[in-house]
Amino acid sequence: MLTKRQNFMETIRGGNPDRFVKQFEALGFIWANPVSSAYPFPVPGGPAVKNGWGVTIRFQANTPGPFPVHDAEHKVVKDITRWKETVKAPRLDYPQKAWDQFKPAADAIDRNELFATCLIAPGLFEQLHYLMGMEDCMISFYQEPEAMKELIDYITEYELGYAKLLCDNFHPDALLHHDDWGSHRSSFLSPQMLNEFIVPAYKKIYGLYKANGVKVIVHHSDSYAANLVPAMIDVGIDVFQGCVTTNNVPELVKKYGGRISFMGDLDNGTIDKPGWTQDLVAREVRRACTNNGKLYFIPCLAAGGPGSTFPGVYDAVNAEIDKMSREIF
Repeated sequence: MLTKRQNFMETIRGGNPDRFVKQFEALGFIWANPVSSAYPFPVPGGPAVKNGWGVTIRFQANTPGPFPVHDAEHKVVKDITRWKETVKAPRLDYPQKAWDQFKPAADAIDRNELFATCLIAPGLFEQLHYLMGMEDCMISFYQEPEAMKELIDYITEYELGYAKLLCDNFHPDALLHHDDWGSHRSSFLSPQMLNEFIVPAYKKIYGLYKANGVKVIVHHSDSYAANLVPAMIDVGIDVFQGCVTTNNVPELVKKYGGRISFMGDLDNGTIDKPGWTQDLVAREVRRACTNNGKLYFIPCLAAGGPGSTFPGVYDAVNAEIDKMSREIF
C-alpha cells in the first residue's frame, strides 16, 4: 500500500495510485511561525481583529472563513494613487530564536508519509482587495493600472521575503497558497488582465518556492477559474484546489491532465450546509469520483483546508471517498 504522499504523487503525475486521495490527507501542515503568529486570528462569531497589514477582519458564524470589513472607516487604501501613505507590510525581521521555537512541530511531520506543507493566505489578488475593497480594487485595475502594478510589486517583494524565510527554516515539501480568482460563475479578471497584472508576480513567488525545494504547489481558488488554468500551468501550479462544479472539472481533467491536477468538484454550498445528510454526501462523492476518474483528480470539498463549516461533513466526505476507492480501484 502506498503512503499518503506516494499516492498523492502517483495521482497528480499520472502513475499508478492505489486509491483516491482523501482531500488534504497527504498534506502535513506547518501551521505557525513568527510572522503568522504575530497578530490575532478571528474566531467564528467572535470580534473583528486587525491583521499585520492593518486590515480589519471578521469571521462571521456559520461561514467557511474570515473576510475584511470594508466600510469607509476601515479601508486601508482609500486612494490607490496614494497607497504608499497607508500600506505597510508586516515585519519579517524576527530573530532566529523566534523561528527556532516553531521548528519542532515542523520536524515532527513524517515526510515519508506526508508533505510538510506551508500555508499562505491571503494571496496576492486577495491582498489587493483586502486593502481597498473589491469594488475599488476592480475599478483601479482599469483606472489606475500603474499604481496597481506598484502595489502588486510591493506585495510581491514581501511574499518573496516571507517565502525565503519559510524555506530556510522549515524546508517545506509543499505549499498551499490561497488566492481566490473568481466567483462561482466567472473569474474576477479576464485571462488577459491576469496575465498582465498577476502572472508575473506568481512566476517569481512560485519560482522561488520551487527553487528552494518545494515539490508541489497547491493553489486554492474555490471558484470558477477554468479560463485561467493555462495561466496556472504557466506559473508552476501543480494542483488547482477548490475547483467548484461550474468549472466542468471532468472536462478540465481531460483537457489539462498531465500538466496540472484538480482537487475539488465537491461544492461546500451543496454539501456543507445545515441539514446535510450522509446520503447527500454519498451522491456527490460518487458523481465526482465516477466522472473524473483515477488520475489528475483529488475529490475534495472546495474550501481551502481540512475541515468543514458544519460538524461532521469533512469526515463524511472522507468515508465516502473510501467507499469509492474500494469500488473503483
